[in-house]
Amino acid sequence: MQTIDTTFKAQQAKSISLRNSTAKERRGKLKLLLKNFLEMESDVLAALSSDLGKSKTEALLAEIYGVKAEADFAIKNLGKWMKTKRVASPLAISFTKSWVKPEPKGSILIISPWNYPIMLCLNPLIAAIASGNTAVIKPSELTPASGELVKKLVEKTFSSDEVAVFLGEKDLAQKLLELPFNHIMFTGSPMVGKLVMEAASKHLAGLTLELGGKSPVIIDKHANVKDAAWKISFYKFANAGQTCTAPDYILCDELVHDDLVLALQKNISQFFAGGLDAAKEDYCSIANEHHFNRLEGALADALSDGAELACGGEVSQEELHFTPAVLTGVNYDNSIMKEEIFGPILPIIKVQSLDESVNYVNENEKPLALYLFSNKSAVHSEVLKSTSSGGMVINDCVLHHMNPNLPFGGINNSGVGSYHGKFGFDAFSHHKAVLKSSSISPFKIMLPPYTKTKEALANLIKKYF
Repeated sequence: MQTIDTTFKAQQAKSISLRNSTAKERRGKLKLLLKNFLEMESDVLAALSSDLGKSKTEALLAEIYGVKAEADFAIKNLGKWMKTKRVASPLAISFTKSWVKPEPKGSILIISPWNYPIMLCLNPLIAAIASGNTAVIKPSELTPASGELVKKLVEKTFSSDEVAVFLGEKDLAQKLLELPFNHIMFTGSPMVGKLVMEAASKHLAGLTLELGGKSPVIIDKHANVKDAAWKISFYKFANAGQTCTAPDYILCDELVHDDLVLALQKNISQFFAGGLDAAKEDYCSIANEHHFNRLEGALADALSDGAELACGGEVSQEELHFTPAVLTGVNYDNSIMKEEIFGPILPIIKVQSLDESVNYVNENEKPLALYLFSNKSAVHSEVLKSTSSGGMVINDCVLHHMNPNLPFGGINNSGVGSYHGKFGFDAFSHHKAVLKSSSISPFKIMLPPYTKTKEALANLIKKYF
């Protein structure tokens, strides 16, 4: 069995030869990865069921389709992304030619989370391979079956000097972070993200952090409430709310508040008809007992602080199931508004105006996503220009994650950098500036000693060039 240090050194050596790998070679690796992944579909479904109780439908949509779409997009566009691009030269140096050449950064470390434990290992890996790097993957220890599957897939597809998977606890992650990787990709909480950033700083490694945060939903008085309700219900409670881009809370105009609550109740009762027992067939479980207890405590604290339960909140500690809970009567000081929920609890705050919603968003950490429901284009423009977030979706939730032409990432507390599609290729590439000059440079006449004539020429260049 290879040690971490041995594997890392082998990958460092391999990364030098990978700098010159062709688009055809990289496409071949991505095609093999995708082929092997799809052949292991039944194993993927079994692993996700074992770790998180995910239904087959949800696993197919979120994890298997998510990986396939990312790989297909990279395979299709890789040749274009890899091209050296000629750029113009300003008039003052018109005797030169310039290019921008993307080249691999080298060695990539991918530390992935437990909520989408296969897709969030493989999608960053697709970007790493597309950009010509080696990679080490550290899956979450909280989803062991999925980690074993990723390891099996990688060992079937790559030699260890190109891609390797190491399974273990937090001490393994700490060991990996001590190594001088060229770039680190981490998905997880802001608290741990700060530790990863600190470790990366010791080697001046590049960094992509996808950290989540409390993503708000703003519903103004012009919204289509029925449409908003089913979309919020679906995307909030998919994966039992354990999604970094899940709507975290709702800021709802008081004029449509009651209609929204009724519509949410209706949709949730339809999605999970039959209560807790019936929901177990389609509904993901909470990842582990720690997170279950955290969510149960958060709900109890919110209710003790004056919130009211509009529906849901049934729990089964033995099976770690927690039915969707909608809270009304929530105020800004309620305990549920302090930390990212990352679970199936949805607080609703009644607001008096759009300005109140915008002001609250701006007073808090910048979220990974902001969701706005309104049928007024003026409202769309106002919120877009008045708030800052990693991404923004109008009249829907989460779908920006599914468009590989969009960058996916946060800002400040919700993340650093972005990936998906070409943005992932760019994140793991260095864009080298290349300039070729000629022997007929006019700057030869500007050599010291500096005279009044040369000073006059410098002023002419400043003025006209």
